[in-house]
Amino acid sequence: MENYYDYKKFAILYVDDEEKSLKYFTRAFEEHFRILTATRADDGFKLVEQHKDELGVLMTDQRMPGNKGVWLLEKTRQIQPRIIRILATAYADMDAAIAAINSGAIYKYVTKPWDPPTLETTLKRALEFFIVQRERDQLLREKLTVLHNMMIADRMVSLGLLAAGLSHHIRNSLVAVKTFLDLAPTKLKEEDVQLDSLHNPDFWKDYYHNVQTQIEKINNMLKDLWSASEKPSFEFKDVVSLHEILTGVLEKLKDRLAAKKIGVEVQLPDSLPTLTVDKPKFVRLFELLIEDEIVSLPEGSQISISAQYSERSGKDRDIRVDVQDNGPGLPKDALRLIFDPFVVRSDSPMEYGIKLMACFFIVHHHGGMIMAQSHEKKGTSFILRLPIDPNQRVVVEENQMFLEKVLLNDTMWEKLMASD
Repeated sequence: MENYYDYKKFAILYVDDEEKSLKYFTRAFEEHFRILTATRADDGFKLVEQHKDELGVLMTDQRMPGNKGVWLLEKTRQIQPRIIRILATAYADMDAAIAAINSGAIYKYVTKPWDPPTLETTLKRALEFFIVQRERDQLLREKLTVLHNMMIADRMVSLGLLAAGLSHHIRNSLVAVKTFLDLAPTKLKEEDVQLDSLHNPDFWKDYYHNVQTQIEKINNMLKDLWSASEKPSFEFKDVVSLHEILTGVLEKLKDRLAAKKIGVEVQLPDSLPTLTVDKPKFVRLFELLIEDEIVSLPEGSQISISAQYSERSGKDRDIRVDVQDNGPGLPKDALRLIFDPFVVRSDSPMEYGIKLMACFFIVHHHGGMIMAQSHEKKGTSFILRLPIDPNQRVVVEENQMFLEKVLLNDTMWEKLMASD
């Protein structure tokens, strides 16, 4: 059991106004633990603020000049509730210990003078509890992320199925309208009606072309949302450099970026490994993402792209890519639906959310994940986790079924992936 945990991964902070007690504590336990000390509650709280992500256990004496130990424990609980809090007290301070336990401020109390072997065991159990809590929280976050992505995908699948069911009937109705519009000029000539003889011929010409354009837009949208049982056949056989991919994409889109005066800063470490991908789809992923930024951001905005490599366990190696902008950001309700094909980040009614939906599918079929974070007036960021080699990823059967359900047919993919 003792060999399973790294007791020096997280620090123990001991606060006591007696210098000898602090030295004795450090000498007794520094071989097994990472120790921080302070002589006053105020100084201890400053250390908590400075090292809140490194601390696993806080142990404090109760009676000290100035603020008491219970005050420090309660303040620590407010800013970092996961830190394990221990109160060291003499028998005369039992009322304070009871009050601290009842308020939920401490995990345990120990009596002074403390017994080193017993206290060592207590500190180990406290760190073990802290580590288990962190692992549990991490698993819950990962599970919730998966569920969130599945909910997004399920919604998109539902929209696709709805479009498939209604598409036939809607397009049949549009045929009559489209036929009428196509035949209108010819029929007008047969009736010997000249457009130039009308009171406002430009109005009728412009309106006619606008209606034709909107009918074509509806037809194209129905084609884009058509779904079927077959999934696209991705092959992960191309070894690419993320830097080269981004350079090519930004070169292709440089005129559109320049037209809106949008700057792009790319910060990639030289040590970033290559990726095994389906190159055409992978290139299209970043084209779609940058195109969506161009459409959504106001003139003069800035985009930053960064990446880092991580190896979590065994073959589970991936690259995290962050695409961050300084735009107006999104409210929470809009962020929740950002991958919905009918939701757009811009104010333009001519744009649809198809681009981000396609990004979602490409990333997931590469065995990765994509999520968005945003704060109003602080910009939006897209976080992509891309496996080094999707061919080596471990795919759970349910995830494979999930992907097979979500991914759309070749017709839709050809439309979504086609370059402008």
